Amino acid sequence: MQTEQKKRPVVALTGASGYIGSHLLDKLKQRFDIIALSRSGDKRENTEQVTWRSCDLFSQIDTEKGLQGADIAVYLVHSMSPSAKLTQARFEDMDVILADNFAQAAKKNGVKQIVYLSGIIPPEQKLSRHLRSRLEVEKILGSYGVPVTTVRAGLIVGPKGSSFPIAEKLVKRLPVMVLPSWTKTKTHPIALADVLTALQKSVGNKDVTDKAIDVGGPEVMTYKEMLEHLAGVMGRKLRSFNVPFPTVKLSRLWVKLISGMPKATVYPLIESLSHPMVAQKSHYVEGISNGKITFDEAARSALEEEEKNKASGSQSKKSKLPSLPTRQDVRSVQRMQLPAGKDADWAAKHYMTWVAESLRPAVRTEVDENLNCKIYLRFMQKPLLILSYAKERSTEHRALYYITGGLFANVKEAQNGRIEFRQIPGKQEMIVAIHEYLPALPWIVYKYTQAPIHMLVMFLYRKHLNRLVDRMHLGLHVPQLAQ
Repeated sequence: MQTEQKKRPVVALTGASGYIGSHLLDKLKQRFDIIALSRSGDKRENTEQVTWRSCDLFSQIDTEKGLQGADIAVYLVHSMSPSAKLTQARFEDMDVILADNFAQAAKKNGVKQIVYLSGIIPPEQKLSRHLRSRLEVEKILGSYGVPVTTVRAGLIVGPKGSSFPIAEKLVKRLPVMVLPSWTKTKTHPIALADVLTALQKSVGNKDVTDKAIDVGGPEVMTYKEMLEHLAGVMGRKLRSFNVPFPTVKLSRLWVKLISGMPKATVYPLIESLSHPMVAQKSHYVEGISNGKITFDEAARSALEEEEKNKASGSQSKKSKLPSLPTRQDVRSVQRMQLPAGKDADWAAKHYMTWVAESLRPAVRTEVDENLNCKIYLRFMQKPLLILSYAKERSTEHRALYYITGGLFANVKEAQNGRIEFRQIPGKQEMIVAIHEYLPALPWIVYKYTQAPIHMLVMFLYRKHLNRLVDRMHLGLHVPQLAQ
């Protein structure tokens, strides 16, 4: 009698079409069946071990569908690149939405472990925006009860990462390099291959449940020493001179100009360079933390792979990959304080009232018994926006409204335009976000009229909430409107 073959565990892999994700996928499919998540997953071909799914992690519904059937989920996501035609948001606020959607979807689907690739968090009170965001994401992922294993890496040495290509371009393009005092800060570079090994050994490993693991290569060096090593590997001599002050803000600018990389990528990374990014003994796990490949070996391998890709015409191959449709959509995300004892559901209802009160006589609102809202200009009969409350998708911590009509909304082409009020787990803060909104106005008109007006309204609402918070903190009388 034949015994039934044991079913392999299923791993959902985010960013599966990205550089780290695609390499990790090749390693994981030897032991697991893979659900490969990508924004263009439905354009890719399934195999026996790999099932591709299209998934927009900004959508909670999409994320829940993406994780269906998964036993383990790997989170390789960050939002340091714009995600819409117009993005009015800080990357750390977008990261909150992505992580919260993922954590809730993992809980709903019975996922047993989340493995998250993060950055090394130095033992300092004041962290850079980038590192604060990495730590906040780690906490959010674990806030719904699913065990999280965090692999924390410093500078990853690979041809298509973020930090290493910047260093390569600086060495290649600058005849003389000015080295501010932050270049004396210690860093702990690690080869991409060693990061992949650490991730692979963490997936499905019950011994690292709810652990944060620092990983690093065999050498700790300063950024100056790293640049000197890289120059040596490239067959160059690093000509440089030191300046005795940090100049982090100035460094952001010239690194952006020299590297040609976008501001959204460069600025947060450079801001983190004042922190020593060295693996800590308290987060050491034998067999996972200790990378084996030296910096010189890793740099040489990365440069060789880059040259090989150029020689094999990889750029032309890239152009054949399915590209995302370009739409004139808008994503706008703002973080705000919540008064003590108030939640996101309260903030959404309060916002609808506040708009009419604070912008009168120019604006009026109508809210029906089902919490659907229409926003009008005072002298017009037709609403500017119609917001339909999604009761089945809302909770006390998240109020969701779909944008279903109005003079300002192109609802024929955008069925999923929405605004949400979402409380950040463990904090008395919330995110107010607009997703997949297509304006009805011509783009150039929208960009210079409605878009800045929206930002002004959000700014005023944030200030209003801050005043309520301050008054409650001081024990002063709070107007009835805030109750």
